[in-house]
Amino acid sequence: MINLSKYIVVTGGVVSSIGKGITSASIGRILRSYGVNVTAIKIDPYLNWDSGTLNPYQHGEVYVTDDGMECDLDLGHYERFLDVGLSGKANITTGKVYSSVIEKERKGEYLGSCVQIIPHITDEIKLMIRDIAKQTKAEVVMVEVGGTVGDIESQPFIEALRQFSHEEGHDNCMFVHVTYVPYLKAAKEFKTKPTQHSTKELRGLGINPDMIVCRSELLLDSKLKEKIAHFCDVSIDAVINTPDAHSIYEVPLTMYSENVGDYIINRLKIDAPDKADLYDWSQIVEDLKIEAPKVKIGVVGKYIELEDAYISIREALKHAGADNKVKVDIDWIKADNDYNLDLLSQYDGLLIPGGFGERGIGGKIEAVKYAIKNKIPIFGICLGLHAMAIAIAQLNGESEANSTEFDKDTPCPVIDMMEEQKKINNMGGTMRLGAYPCKIAEGTIAYEAYKETEVSERHRHRYEVNNEYKDFLIDSGVVISGTSPDDFLVEMIELKDHPWFLGCQFHPEFKSRPNDTHPIFKSFIKAAKDHKEHKF
Repeated sequence: MINLSKYIVVTGGVVSSIGKGITSASIGRILRSYGVNVTAIKIDPYLNWDSGTLNPYQHGEVYVTDDGMECDLDLGHYERFLDVGLSGKANITTGKVYSSVIEKERKGEYLGSCVQIIPHITDEIKLMIRDIAKQTKAEVVMVEVGGTVGDIESQPFIEALRQFSHEEGHDNCMFVHVTYVPYLKAAKEFKTKPTQHSTKELRGLGINPDMIVCRSELLLDSKLKEKIAHFCDVSIDAVINTPDAHSIYEVPLTMYSENVGDYIINRLKIDAPDKADLYDWSQIVEDLKIEAPKVKIGVVGKYIELEDAYISIREALKHAGADNKVKVDIDWIKADNDYNLDLLSQYDGLLIPGGFGERGIGGKIEAVKYAIKNKIPIFGICLGLHAMAIAIAQLNGESEANSTEFDKDTPCPVIDMMEEQKKINNMGGTMRLGAYPCKIAEGTIAYEAYKETEVSERHRHRYEVNNEYKDFLIDSGVVISGTSPDDFLVEMIELKDHPWFLGCQFHPEFKSRPNDTHPIFKSFIKAAKDHKEHKF
């Protein structure tokens, strides 16, 4: 069998949330700078089929791909760093693996065999990985294993990858182990023992790491690297340190400076077409470092205790700040608190993000009303658009205007569930998901941003603007600047006599890149910058 792809498997040890996703994305970015075609896979050991029904407080943001899969937020990092579109199949969960195996067993594909973890589950995992490689024709496939080495739920994946490495061959598969090296302030020294034990655990499972990436708060010296290399049985040039950085986008540059690219190119015998060139990426990093001038953005949301719940919005705002040569300071405002609305006057722009459920909707609606009355630029995404439509209706004589998501018996359902969704009972997979076309009306903020009359954007919602209230909203000053191609669904709304007011049904944050800012975010931050300048 001819090997068309090579694989880099990234595991983690010591603690969770250590940065495996950023490490994997950074390696991919470096390889892309050599002209190598790279794709990425995230393995999540949880039993959920996907992350769509997971609580944002537990799991962070639910990322959505063009093909409509609800995925782990690390796929967002991969798309932003690699500047590629990923399939939903690139997020492999235990739920997907077991569902597929059970379905095959029910169809009799195992010919009456006793279905077991080995070989059936492990074979299915390997098949899913190879399917992505075949589908994308990528030269290198990054495979990140979620969780920490030693977790019970990840053991079938580790075993599958152990087998996989032997089947693919030494020159076609390598392992990168990401660990944490703590600094004990009392002793005034770093401790390498956790890294040693984590690597020992991985080797005990049959996998010898080719590279160890050491996360740390501060820079490690050469003696510490030598110690880790010695006790973990890797070469000194394969011990890579990624200390805390000003921005996640600096990590590829840090890793490149430690010759990660050349090491991997040689280890996997990759025939790279180009010499590495990270100049454009370094310029992006410099633009993101800007400290002045500043614009202050208030994000009025319901999951603000965990920033990962809005990670794509945060990154898109940063991209737009760099594009507009301003630093974006973000304040996270809890929508379900009785906050003092007058505090909103300090912001140069307000953003109302998406979400589900009634909690916090009142605070979002009041924020919209405040922005309307005080001419503050405001950007509503998904539920944010709903809050905008409800606020406008309430300000124009319909005091009981609401969404049927929050009040099924509202006498003024400005927002209502899509008809095709009303017959579905299961929570998962009942939404309008993935990329859909949107027609843009000329002479609008949206058109000025996109400079196009049709775009494609990613959706994740059940409720829409109720067409029975379209004329009422238009009479109330609403400009419908974006619709589905058949003009049936409202995709974007704006407001007359307001400096910058835009709500969109889709999630533009999912398509913003550090090297290609989303047009609406870019327009929003420019409006916030203009608003600040005109305040003084």
